[in-house]
Amino acid sequence: MKTEKKPSRGHAGNGRQAPAIERRMPALDDLLQRAALASHRFVLVEDSEPDAELIVQTLLDSGLKFTVATVDSREALEAELSHKAPSLILSDYCLPEFDGSAALEIATLLAPGVPFIFVTGVLGEEVVIEMLKKGATDYVLKSRLTRLVPAVNRALRESDQRRENLKAQEKLRRSYDQLRALTGHLRFVREEERTRIAREVHDELGQALTGLKLDLAWLSGKVTGERTLHRKIKAMSGQVDATIQTVRRIATELRPGVLDNLGLAAAIEWQTADFQERTGIRCEVKIDVSETIWDREFSTMCFRIFQETLTNIMRHARATRVDVTLTQVDQELVLTVRDNGRGISEKEVVHARSIGLIGMRERVAQVGGQVFFFGIPNRGTTVTMRVPMPETLSKGHPSP
Repeated sequence: MKTEKKPSRGHAGNGRQAPAIERRMPALDDLLQRAALASHRFVLVEDSEPDAELIVQTLLDSGLKFTVATVDSREALEAELSHKAPSLILSDYCLPEFDGSAALEIATLLAPGVPFIFVTGVLGEEVVIEMLKKGATDYVLKSRLTRLVPAVNRALRESDQRRENLKAQEKLRRSYDQLRALTGHLRFVREEERTRIAREVHDELGQALTGLKLDLAWLSGKVTGERTLHRKIKAMSGQVDATIQTVRRIATELRPGVLDNLGLAAAIEWQTADFQERTGIRCEVKIDVSETIWDREFSTMCFRIFQETLTNIMRHARATRVDVTLTQVDQELVLTVRDNGRGISEKEVVHARSIGLIGMRERVAQVGGQVFFFGIPNRGTTVTMRVPMPETLSKGHPSP
């Protein structure tokens, strides 16, 4: 603990002049020693030793355990706060070298969040209001030090609560970041698994079915004069053809090859055409982006959001027309899907059970983008995705 005093005379803060102090008074030394076993560290900005002694004694009599460093100059206060943030700052308002307003500014800069209480002489109402606006916690008149202990206890209690809240918020933020990272990893793993399954379904089942069709064709050539058997073989061959188409459709839905081979723009055009064919909803696509293939994870994210949007339209919108635009605005890729259906409501947008919309937001957040939902009753819904443009790769060389 240090008490820094200057050799000049100073204002005591309560209307009287205090004599210059070359060394601590024994009484103040005793008080500071009594506070050695402390749970708090205070900084006292005070140029009057009698006033400092009275303030410390008042706090000690309340049972508070603390250490205190007394300072009376700008330099000393800056040095003390730069060393370590205290639990509390008590300050006179009228000081010989600088005033309480300057002390508050220094404290706000060097020890933000630390409670700051003025312990001073008569202070005008306008000054009090101004100091509270600037961040002071409270003020206590030296003529009414009975208010000091309750003010200090309240400030310490509120400070502890803020600190606990900040810790809880930080812990929650870390948990949220970890959950988001885990979600992103699970999406990546799921996408890789979909790709693997699509490849195996297409290759293994496709080849097996193709071989079966060839065998049926061979068998049909070997059978003569049996019309019933020929019809049966022909029907089996037709079923094999239908199964091959189903296998191809399943493999494509799991992971469309056009996305990896031709890029996002081509995949959106293909998906829109397929959606129109399956649902009968008329679709228009306008694409105005450079012919590039982007990072695979980025393209997958955009494509899955587009798929989810079309799925929502098919299930909920009751639309007859869908307009899709993909364009680049400055350094952002903008995907807009607009339908003429019933229009999504604000309640549906913010509903906790809107898992699809929540998933879309989370996907976009992974790359620093945003997705917006806007609906007008009976006039349709507009979904807009805006994401920062990724590093582009030369066409025909997608990332692994």
